[in-house]
Amino acid sequence: MSKPKVAFICVHNSCRSQIAEALGKHLASDVFESYSAGTETKDCINPVAVRLVKQIYGIDMELSQHPKLLADIPPVDVVVTMGCNVECPYLPCKHREDWGLDDPTGKGDDAFIITVHKISEKVNGLAERLIEHTLC
Repeated sequence: MSKPKVAFICVHNSCRSQIAEALGKHLASDVFESYSAGTETKDCINPVAVRLVKQIYGIDMELSQHPKLLADIPPVDVVVTMGCNVECPYLPCKHREDWGLDDPTGKGDDAFIITVHKISEKVNGLAERLIEHTLC
C-alpha cells in the first residue's frame, strides 16, 4: 500500500509550507510523502527559515527544495494550509486541515524558532493520526 501524499500549502510557498515539507520528509517519511506549494512563488525560500531549519535539524532546504506552484505537485490525499490570513489555496483531497500558524517573515529568530517547533509538533501529530488511520 502506498503512503499518503501530504501537501503543505500557502500563498507564496516560501516559509511555513517549506518548513513543513522539510520536517515532513525528515520526521515522517516512513508515514507519508511530503510536498509544498503555493498559488504564487517567491524567488527563494526565506533565508531565515533556511538558516534555522539547518541549525536546528541539520536540513539544508536549499539543496532539496524550491518554491513550487500547486500545479507542480502530484495529486495529494491530505492538504494542510498554514494559516494564510487571506484566501488559502485550494487543492482537491480526501482530508483538509488548517494549522493556523502566524507567518514569522519579517520577525526575529525567536518567532521563526517558535514556528519551526510548532510545525514539528504538528507534523508528528499528523503522522500519528495517519498511522492510526483516523484520516483518509
